[in-house]
Amino acid sequence: MSAARLRRVAVLVLEGAKPLDVGIPAQVFTTRASMPYEVRLCGAAPGLVTGGDGLSYHVADGLDALTWADIVFVPGYRFPDREHPPQAVLDALITAHDRGARLAAISTGAFALAATGLLDGKRATTHWHYTRALAAKYPLVKVDENVLFVDEGSMLTSAGAASGIDLCLHILRGDLGVAASNHAARRLVAAPYRSGGQAQYVPRSVPEPLGERFAATREWALHRLGEPLTLETLARQAAVSPRTFSRRFVDETGYTPMQWVMRARVDMARELLERSERSVEQIAADVGLGTGANLRLHFHRLLGTTPSEYRRTFAQGE
Repeated sequence: MSAARLRRVAVLVLEGAKPLDVGIPAQVFTTRASMPYEVRLCGAAPGLVTGGDGLSYHVADGLDALTWADIVFVPGYRFPDREHPPQAVLDALITAHDRGARLAAISTGAFALAATGLLDGKRATTHWHYTRALAAKYPLVKVDENVLFVDEGSMLTSAGAASGIDLCLHILRGDLGVAASNHAARRLVAAPYRSGGQAQYVPRSVPEPLGERFAATREWALHRLGEPLTLETLARQAAVSPRTFSRRFVDETGYTPMQWVMRARVDMARELLERSERSVEQIAADVGLGTGANLRLHFHRLLGTTPSEYRRTFAQGE
């Protein structure tokens, strides 16, 4: 795309829209000499839109703005898993996409894009709290819970509100180049490009159990992560056969026993990186992963970042 051409951005404000999600594209793409974009806030109809978190919005435009826009942002909104946006909104999004507009969702705005059917067969993401709900409600969407944003060309989705900044800067890089994106990042006091994925921001990568049959065994294992833990060892502690333990453990937690142990070890490593000054090699030994290389391998596989980068981001006092 030519840097000289004015690009038109519509921010579609739905009922229950989250304030940060609305504000991010409006601020990033605000019209200025260095930013050849024009921004309009719109809703299902002009007028007052009741937002989330105690705020409401007065939008000047209705869905006609989607016939004008080159990019349509759909900010996140409350209770996205309970019901669809109005059919007129979905139809307008489909029409905008069909004529060549890019559709970009921030956080739970992905549910609105999924409801159009345009995400079927495509990768997408949303806030980690809602990834399972998105996958359950729209099984044809390939939900990726471990990324900050997904670019599928004309369909873009991002994780939480801060990831909306990452998505906007990504769009700027594609439209105007790295220099313009870096300039906007400095103006926002934001990182020009964040490594890793949203998994590193999830409070626990080991899910809450769905049952309690093996709760005591899990608790026992959590106190012995630095020791060798095999399927046979865990099954013996639970007083069942390895085959029975493995099958029922998956039903209870969603992971195989060894997957759960690995995630528990990585979680423990995260806590040590945040709260101690121990080296990566020492932490690897503490959590039962043996070497720093092994810790780095599993850390990157599960969280999409390195232990050192994680420590820089989350170490206490920073």
